[in-house]
Amino acid sequence: MKTAVLIGLLAAGHCLGQQEAPGTQPFRSTMGGGSTLFGDVCLKCHDKLETAPPAAMLKQMAPIRIYQALTTGSMRNQAKEANLTDPQMRAIAEWVGGRTLDTDRADAKDMPNRCSASAAIKDLTSLPIWNGWSNDLTNARMQSGKAAGLSPAAVARLQYKWAFAFPGASAPFGQPTIVDGKVYAAADSGYVYALDAATGCVYWSFQAQGGVASAVLIQPKAGSAKQFVAYFGDIRGNVYAVDAANGELLWKAQADNHPLARVRGGMKFYNGRLYVPLASLEEPDSSSFNYPCCTFRGSVVALNADTGKQIWKTYTIDEKPTPRKTSTGKSFIGPAGAGVWGPTMLDPKRKAVYVSTGNAFSEPDTGRSDAVMAMDMDTGKILWAQQDEAGDVWHTGCPKGPPPAGFPPRNAGRGGAGRGAAGAQGGRGGGNANAARPETYYCPETPQNPDWDFSAGVMMATLPGGKNLLIAGQKSGMVWAHDPDNKGALVWKADISRGEIVFGGALDEENAYFGMRSGGIAAIRLTDGVERWYAPVPPQESMSTHAGFSAALTVIPGVLFSGGLDGMVRALSTYDGRRFGRTIPPRSLRR
Repeated sequence: MKTAVLIGLLAAGHCLGQQEAPGTQPFRSTMGGGSTLFGDVCLKCHDKLETAPPAAMLKQMAPIRIYQALTTGSMRNQAKEANLTDPQMRAIAEWVGGRTLDTDRADAKDMPNRCSASAAIKDLTSLPIWNGWSNDLTNARMQSGKAAGLSPAAVARLQYKWAFAFPGASAPFGQPTIVDGKVYAAADSGYVYALDAATGCVYWSFQAQGGVASAVLIQPKAGSAKQFVAYFGDIRGNVYAVDAANGELLWKAQADNHPLARVRGGMKFYNGRLYVPLASLEEPDSSSFNYPCCTFRGSVVALNADTGKQIWKTYTIDEKPTPRKTSTGKSFIGPAGAGVWGPTMLDPKRKAVYVSTGNAFSEPDTGRSDAVMAMDMDTGKILWAQQDEAGDVWHTGCPKGPPPAGFPPRNAGRGGAGRGAAGAQGGRGGGNANAARPETYYCPETPQNPDWDFSAGVMMATLPGGKNLLIAGQKSGMVWAHDPDNKGALVWKADISRGEIVFGGALDEENAYFGMRSGGIAAIRLTDGVERWYAPVPPQESMSTHAGFSAALTVIPGVLFSGGLDGMVRALSTYDGRRFGRTIPPRSLRR
C-alpha cells in the first residue's frame, strides 16, 4: 500500500514538472512553436477566406488529419510554398489537434501488460488515497501519515518498484489519482489510463479530444453505491465523465466554446456539482501577426456531475471583448485574459468558490487579472475580487515591460534569480517578440506588463484559534494572504522571490511551502508570512541545465515531497528543509 502512494507522488512531481506554465508553449517537444507557425502560415487563409475552413473547425480534427493534409493532402502545396520542414508540420498538426501525433499502440488493448482483474472500485475510504488535485477541498496538498500509508521513517526506505510508459506522448500531463489500489494518470497524447497501483499493469484507456492536463477526480455516480465516475478536462475546453471501472464515456460537455479554451487546473466536486476552471493559451496565438488579439476571458463553470449540464458560468472579466483602438490608432479586441490556471477551491462554510487569475491579454486592465476572487457556490455571483498586481497586460508577440518601481520590495541577502531573471524564465517559446512587427501590430500600452500572473491556485490555511487565510503564490515570487471574512482584504505578503512560483505549493498547520523555478524551496509561517527557511536544491549533474521546480509540492507530517525539472523526486524535512532520507534515483522515472 505504501507503494501506491509513492507512485502517485513520483508521477505527480515528475509530470507536473513537465507541464507548461501559463504563457509557455503547450508541449515541451515537437509541439513547441506550433501556435506561431499556424498563425503565420495558416491564418492567412483560415478565418479569412470563405473557401478555407475556420480555425475552430480545424481544432476539432485529429492531428493525423492535419499532418496528412500538409504532407500529402490538400495543403501540401501551401506547405511547400512556406518551406515548412517536417518538424514544423508536425508542430502545426499537434498544436491544432491538441494532442501528440504518434499514438501507435497507445490504447490499453494494444499493450502487453494488461491487468487480469477487474478495475471496479469498491469504495473511496480504502487507504492510501489521493483523489484529484488535492485530497480535500482546500487545496492544501497535505495528507496525514495514516492516509498516505507513509511515515518519515518509511520514506527513507522507499525504493523504485515499477514504471509505466505513455506511448506516443511527449510528456505526462496532470497529476495521478490513487483510489482503491488504482492509479489514474494522463498524458498530452489525450489518453487517460487506469493502472494497478501494486504492479503497474493497465486496466483500460480512454482518449480525449485533446491532451488531458487536469487531475482525474473519482466520485460515486448519483443514485448508485457501486458505480464510480472519473472526471477530467482537456486542453480543448471539454469536461469528461467516464466509468471508472471500464473507461466507457458517460458524458462529454464543452465548458467553453472558445477554440483556445482549456481545462488546466483541477476541478472540485461537491453536492453533485463539478466546479471547473477555464484558462487559455491565446497568448501564443497572438504572437502571429495574423491573429487579432484577444477574445478569451477566464471563467469558472458549475456542471451537473450526473449529466454534464451547465448550472452556471461566471467570467473573471465581466465586460465582453469588443473592437478597440490604442492611442496611436492600432486595432485590437479587449478586455481579455485573466484565465484560471490553478484548481478551484471550495469553502462550504462561506458558500464560496475561490480562484486566482492570470494576466490580461489586451487592455483595459479591469482589476480582475493577477487577482484572487470569490464566487458564490450556488449562483456563481462574484462576491469579491482583490487584484494583487495591476497593469499586467501582455501577450506573446510583445516584449515584456519593466516591473513597477519598488514592487515587490527586494530583501537583502537573497540568492538565485532576481525579479528580472525570474520574469525572463517565463518567456514564451515560439513567440516573435524580437521580430520586426508591422506598424499595425497591437501591443499593450500598459508600462508594466511583466507577465507575473497567478498560475497556482488558492489554498486555505487555518490558524490557531480557527481564523482562515487564503494563500496564493505568484510567478513574481510573492506569496499573498487574504482574509475570506473581510472581502478578501490583504493580511500579509511575503517576498521569497528567488524565482517563479509556478503550479503551486502546499501547507500544513504551521507553514506554507513553495518551490521555485530558480532551484529552491522556501517555508513561510502562516500567521505572518515570515520566512522560516530556504533550501537551495541544485539539479543532478547530468541535468544541470534543468534546475528548479514548476510542480506543486506535497506534504505529509514531517516530510515535504518535490518533483524537480531534473527528473528527481526529493523528500525534505519540513522542520529545516534538509534532505530527508535519500533522493529517489532518476531511473525510477524513466520509461
